[in-house]
Parts: sequence; C-alpha cells; structure tokens
Amino acid sequence: MLVTWDASYRSDVIALWNEAAVKDGYKELTEQSFDGIFAGNRYFDKDGTFLLLANDKVIGFACGCTGDDLPLGDVAGYITCIVLASGFDTDDNYLMLLTALEDRFKQLGKKQADILFFNPMLLPWYIPDTPQHEHNNAPGVPVDSKLYTFLLGVGYFERAKQCAMYLHLSAFAMPEEYSVKEAKASAQGYTIDMFDPGKHTGVEDMLEGFGNPLWQKEIGASTANGVPVVIAAYQGKTIGFAGPVIRQANGRGYFAGIGVLPEHEGHGLGSLLFYKLCEAFQEIGTEYMSLFTGMSNPAIRIYERAGFQTVKLFAVMRREFA
Repeated sequence: MLVTWDASYRSDVIALWNEAAVKDGYKELTEQSFDGIFAGNRYFDKDGTFLLLANDKVIGFACGCTGDDLPLGDVAGYITCIVLASGFDTDDNYLMLLTALEDRFKQLGKKQADILFFNPMLLPWYIPDTPQHEHNNAPGVPVDSKLYTFLLGVGYFERAKQCAMYLHLSAFAMPEEYSVKEAKASAQGYTIDMFDPGKHTGVEDMLEGFGNPLWQKEIGASTANGVPVVIAAYQGKTIGFAGPVIRQANGRGYFAGIGVLPEHEGHGLGSLLFYKLCEAFQEIGTEYMSLFTGMSNPAIRIYERAGFQTVKLFAVMRREFA
C-alpha cells in the first residue's frame, strides 16, 4: 500500500534508511538529522513524500521537493531519494514510488524531474576507505546503485557525471608550480591573499558577475562578517575567490566554491586560489577536504595536482514529462 507522509512512521523510515540507504554509502539518520534534512526542511512537501507499506511495515520511502525559487524550480521537481528495503527493491516497487513522485510534480505544474546538486535536501554520505569522513551533499545518484540502473531503464538520461574527490590534508604540500605562477600573476598586477576589507574592494561586483545565488549569499556574508576567504585581486579589486575557510566539527574543510571572473581567466589564478585554500585549511587544523566536480571540468586537473583523488561517481539525471 502506498500512502503519503505520516509522521507516525518516522522511526520506521529512519530504521529503513539505516538498513538500506547506508549500503549505498549514505550516512545514518537520527531523529534530529531526519528532521533537519527532511521533515524540518522548508521545502518538505508531505504530499510529495511517500511510504510503501507491507503489513503496516515501511518497506519503501521516497521524497521529492519543489520550489519556484530554486534553480530550475519553475519547471523542475527534484527527486531527493527512493529507498527500498532489501528483498523489496524490485523494479515494480521502484516504479510505484517514482510514479508517485512524478505525478506530484505534474500536479504542481512541473515539466521535468531532476536529480542534481541544487536539491536543498542535502544527503550526507561517507567517503569510502576513510574513518567515516563525510561529504555534506550527494550531487546525484550513485552510479554503483540499483536506483541508477533502474532510472536509466525507465527513460531517465544522464546529463553529467560528478566526480566526488577527497584529500587528507596531512598529504598536502604546496605544489612547486605555485611560486612560479604567483610570480607571473604578480607581474601582471594580480595578488592572491586573504580578504582584507582595508585592502580589497569590489566583492559585490565580483559576486554579481558570477550570477551564483549561493556564492552571493555565502561569500558575501563571509567577507562582511570576517570569515576568512582566499581572494584574487587585480590592482586591489577582488576578481576571484576560494572559500570560505571553515573547519567543520567533523574535521572537514567546508567551502562554497572557487571562481575567477571570465575577463581575468588565463593567468593561472584558479590553481593559485585553490592551492592557497588548501594551505589555509591546513593551517587551521582541518583534517580533510572533499568536493565534487564534473568529469569534463578542466578544474579537475587542478584538484589532482593538489593531491585529490576521485573516490565516488554520481550521475546527474533528468526525465522530461511528455
């Protein structure tokens, strides 16, 4: 029997997650983290959250979310997860839950279903072969999961593969190329430094140039509130950034991203920013860093030269409704 969300089943859903989803590498849920990710999320939709029951036992859980203020939110519904208990993870059960999600999206006027990193319900997962080091967001469907194979079979197409990358910072050493690139950049009027409002201007203009709402919010707040951010400046005006430099309680280095304005690309600033970011994390006792990037993104070479390795692959997927 398929029903929409009923809070009385919360403990059963958590137990299902901790039995089934963790097999694909996701972090265990507690009541607190379940509420933080799902039920307490401002985008949670009880009519877009489904339970599959057998003899009043939860054997399946699916959650989707929508929001016109989200990227693609005017046309897309986001699939957060579809989880089935061992022995019940059949194509028919996957299809039942998927169809329920898609029907809800259609009811809300959406034209497609997406699985991608813009989803505001962030699913943490463990980095393989580490002492439970974790990343705060799954950027798609794990390509080694049964769900991935099922979605391909019912017409979802893979828009991109995301490489999840990891580095234990005890292994980081500033690459030899840094000093050479820094000297060349300096000769052209560029500097790499920690943001200092007494020395650097133009943060708002830079962030406006990127057109990234997340960066505008996080980097804008960080530079305004004294949270460290590595920046690239041209004659004192900020034209690139990496950060913020925040050590999370679990030892991970959290940062929102890295960017250089297009008109200042081609001077090696991206690699200089990233290497300086790694060094800044190392200096504040951060244990490790993790990130994800598109398999075809040229920046992957920067990360690899810093010592990062790809540890897991996720697929960004979509189906457009007829």
